[in-house]
Amino acid sequence: MGALLKGEEGPAVLVNEQGRSPYVLICEHASNRLPKSLGNLGLAAADLQRHIAWDIGAESVARLLSRLMDAPLVLQRYSRLAYDCNRPPESPDAMPAVSEVTEIPGNRNLSFAERLARIQEIYRPFHQAVSEVLDTRAAQDQKSVIVSIHSFTPVYKGKTRKVELGILHDRDASFSSTLIKRFSKVDARLNEPYGPKDGVLHTMNLHAAPRGLKHAMIEIRNDLISSERGQQTWAQWLSVPLIQAAAAFSRR
Repeated sequence: MGALLKGEEGPAVLVNEQGRSPYVLICEHASNRLPKSLGNLGLAAADLQRHIAWDIGAESVARLLSRLMDAPLVLQRYSRLAYDCNRPPESPDAMPAVSEVTEIPGNRNLSFAERLARIQEIYRPFHQAVSEVLDTRAAQDQKSVIVSIHSFTPVYKGKTRKVELGILHDRDASFSSTLIKRFSKVDARLNEPYGPKDGVLHTMNLHAAPRGLKHAMIEIRNDLISSERGQQTWAQWLSVPLIQAAAAFSRR
């Protein structure tokens, strides 16, 4: 391990790696943990509990879904403020100096060596872990559908968001368009509150598109999953339509 994560665990956490579900789940913004070498990036403890540091409730929902569907899950161990693994190294948002309207002092004026360390020790190993899960399943002739689990803040830069569930896609809308039809009891919308223009489909474009795999990015409004009860409820709500959608595609 390099200087950034010296003595610490790698960025990828594998859950139920041998799961037999058609789904491979990914949660890039699971944690607000920072590598010890980065300290608190100059932020107050309260800031690290906010959406700027992680997707609140997403890890718990992803773990519950993994269990309900018997699906492998890859979690990111470190905060998106250290490195946002849903962004390529070229993106300014990969190591943001400002998140929403909050300045991140520890990300200002990063040196070449500091940026490279985060790319090499967080971004690359995380996506290598995803690739290895998919490669193993392909070698076993096991079909995969990739779904990433995220949450979004109800108020963004002063604007209230009423949408409860977003199902996102880039060029291939086939799976997300099928999936969204199965959510009639919640305010579910395609490519809201984010879409391809916001640069949020990096993981899907990196792993799903080149392999020709069906995929979707799921965004849940985080006030709905901030409690254990909400997380359990939404995991149950998501699991049935996901299982049904995968079954429908397998019959085609």
